[in-house]
Amino acid sequence: MSRTDERYNVKETEAKWQKTWEDRQSFLATEDPSRPKYFVLEMFPYPSGRIHMGHVRNYALGDVVARYKRARGFNVLHPMGWDAFGLPAENAAIERGVHPAKWTRENIAAMREQLKSMGLSYDWSRELATCEPEYYRHEQKMFLDFLKAGLVYRKESWVNWDPVENTVLANEQVIDGRGWRSGALVEKRLLSQWFLKITAFADDLLDSLQTLDRWPERVRIMQENWIGRSEGARLTWNLKDRDDSLDIFTTRPDTLFGAAFLAISPNHPLAGELAAHNPALAEFIAECNRMGTSEAVVEAAEKKGMDTGLKAFHPFVPGWELPVYVANFVLMEYGSGAIFGCPAHDQRDLDFARKYGLTVKPVVLPADADAASFQVGDEAYSGDGTLFNSDFLDGLDVPAAKAAAIARIEAGKIGEKTVNWRLRDWGVSRQRYWGCPIPIIHCDTCGPVPVPEADLPVRLPEDVSFDKPGNPLDHHPTWKNVACPCCGKPARRETDTFDTFFESSWYFARYCSPNRADVAFDRSAADYWMSVDQYIGGIEHAVLHLLYSRFFTRALKTCGYLGVKEPFAGLLTQGMVCHETYKDEAGAWLYPDEVVKGEGGGLVHAQTGKTVALGRSEKMSKSKRNVVDPAHIIATYGADTARLFMLSDSPPERDLEWTEAGIDGAWRYVNRLWRLTALAVDSLPAIGTAMPELGEAAAKLRRQVHKTIAAVSDDLDRFHFNKAVARIRELTNALGDFKAEDAGDWWVMREGLESAALLIAPMMPHLAEEIWLELGHAQPVVDTAWPLAEAALLVEDSVTIAVQVNGKLRATIALPKDCDAKLAEETALAQEAVIAAMSGKPPRKVVVVANRIVNVVV
Repeated sequence: MSRTDERYNVKETEAKWQKTWEDRQSFLATEDPSRPKYFVLEMFPYPSGRIHMGHVRNYALGDVVARYKRARGFNVLHPMGWDAFGLPAENAAIERGVHPAKWTRENIAAMREQLKSMGLSYDWSRELATCEPEYYRHEQKMFLDFLKAGLVYRKESWVNWDPVENTVLANEQVIDGRGWRSGALVEKRLLSQWFLKITAFADDLLDSLQTLDRWPERVRIMQENWIGRSEGARLTWNLKDRDDSLDIFTTRPDTLFGAAFLAISPNHPLAGELAAHNPALAEFIAECNRMGTSEAVVEAAEKKGMDTGLKAFHPFVPGWELPVYVANFVLMEYGSGAIFGCPAHDQRDLDFARKYGLTVKPVVLPADADAASFQVGDEAYSGDGTLFNSDFLDGLDVPAAKAAAIARIEAGKIGEKTVNWRLRDWGVSRQRYWGCPIPIIHCDTCGPVPVPEADLPVRLPEDVSFDKPGNPLDHHPTWKNVACPCCGKPARRETDTFDTFFESSWYFARYCSPNRADVAFDRSAADYWMSVDQYIGGIEHAVLHLLYSRFFTRALKTCGYLGVKEPFAGLLTQGMVCHETYKDEAGAWLYPDEVVKGEGGGLVHAQTGKTVALGRSEKMSKSKRNVVDPAHIIATYGADTARLFMLSDSPPERDLEWTEAGIDGAWRYVNRLWRLTALAVDSLPAIGTAMPELGEAAAKLRRQVHKTIAAVSDDLDRFHFNKAVARIRELTNALGDFKAEDAGDWWVMREGLESAALLIAPMMPHLAEEIWLELGHAQPVVDTAWPLAEAALLVEDSVTIAVQVNGKLRATIALPKDCDAKLAEETALAQEAVIAAMSGKPPRKVVVVANRIVNVVV
């Protein structure tokens, strides 16, 4: 029955189909070895309480992939869960007086309903939350298995300490020297920490990047740089008037003759020894420790040092003494915590040398430079060249000089060729309550003792207080007091909890069998579903989360949990959602709905009418108030409209500019497509009617239908979602413009509308289902196969080729495909522009390349 007099009822329609899918369990996934599997996963969210537009984009992208692959016959696993531990919940407990568990679970419930309103094809039976004991008991066992396998150890380490949140921060959580959440200046502290031995897999983590050919190249490069394999030499520098020496790793042994100083980390044992008798040095070290430990902070900071008064002997030149400094830019965690400085060929060393009046001696000569006059000014020379001022290295190029220097070092037994890694082991200890307890008991007699497996999970106590600074587990009156499992004497639980990256480093595998209580995941299920075929998330996770997950999967494979070592076979990193920013006359940020156009066309405040300043478009953020509420958009326009706009405006890897005009345009298209179907449906032939004879216009339209099917399929395979949307719109515009008159015309109209409904289903699933139903189909789109293009209709009948005269393009001509060379030549020579270019001269030669080009030589 046609409903041409009705508007598309988006609220009723979307609610109806969401219930239908739920009732039919349309997205329930089970292992089926007879079908090819496809595991598609978006990075799971932190349950903050409300979804934002970044969520909408991320999950819409994943849903398109999941629905498309399902239609193509794949057995699709598309799950959802919650990255539910972390400091925001603990902060909420302090600010609001609510327990973190209550706050988190209420937020999960709210966000679950918001996500369901988007019509996402999740298998909700596999939902998980990392804060539940049913989840984290398994990671506690993993930790103990890693400990048995030698992949866990405990040591004292210098860490980033947030004095406001009273916890350790990873280097990446230190932004410009401040805590990423609190904004407090980060300090260095020496703490006993638990570490996972990610460096045990450094070689494999690096080499295997080459196998990840469905990852963005820039992400692989970022990981490669973070792992940071470097070849060089470790050599010994003897100290004057002392019996000890300094070990230094360098990647540039070729520049040893340009050395001007040695520098050690403020946390080097030698620095500590000297500071014990030197108050000025002790104060300098304390100042250095008020900086964060991240490389970004260190590189950005002013290079400072203090001369220790010690001298070191150059390893190659007898009697050559170099000063030894403590310097704020030398990190104990990298190399040996000591460097030699060659100012002429390293910018950091040059800045330091200029500051302290040290010698700058160039030893690598650029190809076009004169050895007698070459000097280094304010910029170090780090390029290739020939060694000079370097004794036995003179005349060698840089690679040869490195090899020669290392050979001399090894011959003199003062060092050896060495491979160094930028990657450091992962410190997982965090001093907070709302995290997974580390399953260790500390006994004065037995030392650190693993919690017996039968006693897992070690649950968080619910009766905690946040009225004191620091970790509530530390000052809980009873929870940490326990008997030692080995000797039975009074002992204490580990009160640190895991870094929340611990939970997100294996959650994807838990989806394979999330309801198993006895094991983290059933091995047969994991062998069927893993690896994740397509992972989708923000570029901000390119290093930390992805690298930790790659390590964790290898560790799980080592311990027999999994049969794969790479967690994510394919990776798509989507861009941000941006919006213009606005400020009032006082400079305060305004929300978009507080801004309207004034009488003169300028922007004014909706309430006061005062002038509003338009700022640049930036990532949507609460701090700048340039946010749009997805719940409002979905309530007003529907989920399909929001999804369509998110998919059609730009390629997924680029930033998307949110505009009101864009969402209005998407809404108009939804209604136009609905009206197109409603107006045509009474005239369409019955489903299954044999194709009658087609006229020329109908045949042309049918060819366009099948070319669109083929092109959209290719676009979706390549994640060119915006191109796919554009092609579908071209097709539906052609259907709308087509004047159907006879039976053949209406037959093609049915095929076109049915194809359009199936093609838009991954992007706008509710509208697709409603159109499909309107067209008379009883089986839902979600259970209908993807349309297939007829190969014969994809062949072009004609081609447009170029005509060149003496190498210059003069015309284009349309010819029958694969026509003979004589017809191509005659047509080309008859073109007015070609005749004019020939200036009355006869052609000396005509070369015809079939279906491509005609070259005329005069």
